[in-house]
Amino acid sequence: MVRSLKDYIVIGLKGMAMGAADVVPGVSGGTIAFISGIYEELLGAISNVNLKLFKTLKNEGIKAAWKQINGSFLLALFTGIFISIISLAKTIKWLLENEPVLLWSFFFGLVLASIIYIGKQVENWNFKIIILFILGIAFGYIITVIPSTNAGSINYLFLVFAGAIASCAMILPGISGSYILLLIGVYPIVMTAITTKDVKIIGAIGIGVIIGLLSFSKLLKWLFVNYKNEMLIALTGIMLGSLNKVWPWKETVSTYVDSHGVTKPLVEQSISPFSYNGDPELLLAILLAVAGFALILIMEKLAVKKA
Repeated sequence: MVRSLKDYIVIGLKGMAMGAADVVPGVSGGTIAFISGIYEELLGAISNVNLKLFKTLKNEGIKAAWKQINGSFLLALFTGIFISIISLAKTIKWLLENEPVLLWSFFFGLVLASIIYIGKQVENWNFKIIILFILGIAFGYIITVIPSTNAGSINYLFLVFAGAIASCAMILPGISGSYILLLIGVYPIVMTAITTKDVKIIGAIGIGVIIGLLSFSKLLKWLFVNYKNEMLIALTGIMLGSLNKVWPWKETVSTYVDSHGVTKPLVEQSISPFSYNGDPELLLAILLAVAGFALILIMEKLAVKKA
């Protein structure tokens, strides 16, 4: 396929939209890729990064290898993703620290609508599907009540693992990579690392993302093709169970001191906005949750028109 500079600029803009989605817990970069019509091309390009690529590189040279992985497409797309993540990380970090109730309210609306969006695609409900759904809910909830793993010090090996798992969201529409990072307790660390240009943390996550994309892309593609219904219901259950994580109003049960000497929450529990120690900002929180919910509905309408 011969593309012009304009085509690659458009692909870069789609990458920026994917990057914005990947920064926000609740929206999947894979969903953006699906809506914007580049999902299959992205899957194909990532799947072509394999051992055969090295054979092509050795026998036919860089140009042939670049063409095999659709390199120009990937370069334009990932440049857009990178620009978007760098641009938005500072804003997200500030909101996490200064307006947590409003930020989590928006995220809550996003995730709730995403659950409905994915759940509507499930077909052939039966006993096995219901069991998977219940197990997904239980697993999702359990993840939210396990204390964060980042108490006091940084485990770089765990960050590599987190990046690998989160990268799967770029392939599967529905659950976002940032939401996975949030569930396993490293989302604030990653946002801070991006804004402070912490090369070690960014590098560990980046290595994990590369490993995840190269290792799991074919497996996830195969599962989605052959067990789509099971994958969808499992994702729906996990996201429903994990709504507890993005509930806006929480109270701190225990704390820890991070590597910079700052006291941060270790274990939090969800509470009623009327029991919240501070301004619950209830009206604005509800409006932002509705806005997040509406955003997913608009994306769904766009996807239907695209199809």
